[in-house]
Amino acid sequence: YHTKYQWKEEPLLSIIIPNKDHAEDLKKCIESVENRSVYRNFEFIIVENNSTEEETFAYYKELEKRDNVTVLYYKGEFNYSRINNFGVAQAKGEYILLLNNDTEMIEPESIKEMIDVCMRPDVGIVGAKLLYEDNTIQHAGVIIGFGGIAGHAFIGQDKEDNGYFSRILCVQDLSAVTAACLMVRKSVYDEVKGLDEEYRGAFNDIDFCLKVRKAGYLVVYNPYAQFYHYESKSRGLEDSADKVARFQQEIALFGSHWEDILEHGDPYYNPNLTLDKADFSLKE
Repeated sequence: YHTKYQWKEEPLLSIIIPNKDHAEDLKKCIESVENRSVYRNFEFIIVENNSTEEETFAYYKELEKRDNVTVLYYKGEFNYSRINNFGVAQAKGEYILLLNNDTEMIEPESIKEMIDVCMRPDVGIVGAKLLYEDNTIQHAGVIIGFGGIAGHAFIGQDKEDNGYFSRILCVQDLSAVTAACLMVRKSVYDEVKGLDEEYRGAFNDIDFCLKVRKAGYLVVYNPYAQFYHYESKSRGLEDSADKVARFQQEIALFGSHWEDILEHGDPYYNPNLTLDKADFSLKE
């Protein structure tokens, strides 16, 4: 079933996009929303962090001429949580969409689909279906325990696949979704004190979702909202010694905060299914 909500109001949505260079990617991201979205009451907040290329700053100047775009300058070292918290603090919207600069909206109804579900008082967070450039799945929700800590469901499967019990296609409650494209009510964001700034690069979104669930709200995956996610273009891979060390620290931090769910398993995932693959196959 595909529920169509008929809300009378269209609240302001603040779209927070952290950015470092890659002006073409940022432009593709912004223009996809600007040109395709049927939902129109939104503002963009671009959080600039340590760009060096002239064309990036030239594009910011172009953007700043628009009524619905604000460019903020965050001067500190890269900390994904702090950058987003900095952006959200300046947001005027009642709802927040955390969006990566390397995403592109596919379905015109995507933002409306997300905000429709997010406006339910029992819901705190809504995530989307994200695809790689080759139309395979990059994200269809997050399962706690995949790969030891947490991982994306159905990663690498074809976008037309139904998945286990049609879970790729169905709106459903989950433990977490990725912050590459995550909508949240601003009051809920503030209630849980935003993203934990101890997580500079990884697991901040998973931690955030679990905090929101602990506060009594649902986290919902909505596959009718669809975006491409070209993934980690502007920051690169976690392949330097520093990045690997940081990643290990963040794994340890997550383990100390959420020992219970790691020990007992994700409540939205059958314990008879494997944690070694993302296809919901049986444990061997």
